[in-house]
Amino acid sequence: MAFAITQTCCNDATCVSVCPVNCIHPTPEERAFGSTEMLHIDPRSCIDCGACADACPADAILPVDRLSEGQRVYERINAAYFEYDHNGADDDSDATRSPAAAAAPERTGPNFHAWGEPVFDRVLPADFGALRVAIVGTGPAGMYAARDLLLHTRAEVTLIDRLPAAGGLVRYGVAPDHPGTRKVGETFARFRAHPRVRTYLGVDVGSHVTAEEIAAHHDAVIYAVGAATDRRLGIPGEDGPGSVSATTFVAWYNGHPEVAADAVRLTAERVVVIGNGNVALDVARILVSDPESLSGTEIAGHALAELRRSRVREVVLLGRRGPQDAAYTRPESLALQHLPGVDLLVDDHDPRIGAAIDGAGPGDKAAVLRPVAREAVDWSLPPAPAGRRRIVFRFLSAPVAVRGAEGTRAVRVTGGAGELDIPAGLALRAVGYRGVAQAGLPFDEVTGTVPHQRGRVAGGTGTYVVGWIKRGPSGGIGANRACAAETVGTLLADAVAGALPAPAGGTREFRRLVRRRRR
Repeated sequence: MAFAITQTCCNDATCVSVCPVNCIHPTPEERAFGSTEMLHIDPRSCIDCGACADACPADAILPVDRLSEGQRVYERINAAYFEYDHNGADDDSDATRSPAAAAAPERTGPNFHAWGEPVFDRVLPADFGALRVAIVGTGPAGMYAARDLLLHTRAEVTLIDRLPAAGGLVRYGVAPDHPGTRKVGETFARFRAHPRVRTYLGVDVGSHVTAEEIAAHHDAVIYAVGAATDRRLGIPGEDGPGSVSATTFVAWYNGHPEVAADAVRLTAERVVVIGNGNVALDVARILVSDPESLSGTEIAGHALAELRRSRVREVVLLGRRGPQDAAYTRPESLALQHLPGVDLLVDDHDPRIGAAIDGAGPGDKAAVLRPVAREAVDWSLPPAPAGRRRIVFRFLSAPVAVRGAEGTRAVRVTGGAGELDIPAGLALRAVGYRGVAQAGLPFDEVTGTVPHQRGRVAGGTGTYVVGWIKRGPSGGIGANRACAAETVGTLLADAVAGALPAPAGGTREFRRLVRRRRR
């Protein structure tokens, strides 16, 4: 029996560091790290110790004999990563071997994966003092930065968040039916309780305190504010009634305090989701899931009540490009194929769609849709068969307009022979997140990020960024760990070089300032 990594892998590589036989790849030292949708366990070298499962912050690692029917595919996905040729050819050349297999020596025992040379990329002087570091934002990026500082230095950390509850993306961005992913928040909560941490919730930078005031009371400030808004489509009707951003919808079902309980009404039978990334799939899955299956989750009470009243029977996922270029990850699309009472369909309106699916290799994204039914959908007919719910993938279709004067009536798309109206009573825009300008910091309007050099905000030292506001809205929760390591490394190098400005005030003065401003 071996272990396998499954859908909820967060990619933060905690499991890699505890594996005694180096059988989990790609590791952070390998070029492929960060480019794969998940990590993989080699079943031939796994010794079944279970250390990785104990360490996994997202409950993503299970013994293969405990995989559910919907998870059985991950036994093959893990093994396939280490095969010499994913197409099944018997070829030992590096050109056909996986990255991990190509780097491995000849197998001589259970551990045939080569250990990398140890790397010590930080060297702090013995007399390195205790820094006071403020972190604005308590989501994954900010908490990975806090974790790094607390574990490797004597720093005192001040956490600041404008919301009344900590957690950021883990609390308000992860779908409630992904409890394993949400469990990552428990790891971060331990660090919020650390004796060298002070937390201020409900404190808005720019309203309650200024960026200059935070900097005046700390040696350094790290901004981990994420990407708070959605990307624009730039089409007519996108701001009209019945057209809602996915950021609002996700915040609504997660009980975000800044989104009203009545922000979403599910009175339409068909919903069009513009986009086909993981957030779009989350939205579609929540809309068609049995509400009772969500009743034991952390979904907001008002959202559960609305889903119980919902008339939604069909969700259409629009993608500009073909199935080979879909934005979702394979694990998320595989999960849709095991939703009870939900049918999946690929709208086969263009011959290129079927050709891409049929011609896809085993590891290609389009191959995941091979078991899914295909037919050319007649959009003049009612949504979904009676008594059923379904999700329809429509590729090679770009939105042109959201139509309807007093509410959404249709989404007009291009594709095939020309333009087409898909009747719908609700349009959800899920084409990505975007960062917003932060008071007191420079901002790049094109990228939606703060200009920086390896995390150091452009124009001086003492101010840093991490996460999506640093690199743009890409990468999942685990990607923030390496991002935070780079930023903290830059901060510590500046401290060693004596480049950090000395704070004028202390911890006690800052606490008094915050209390006074929040009254």
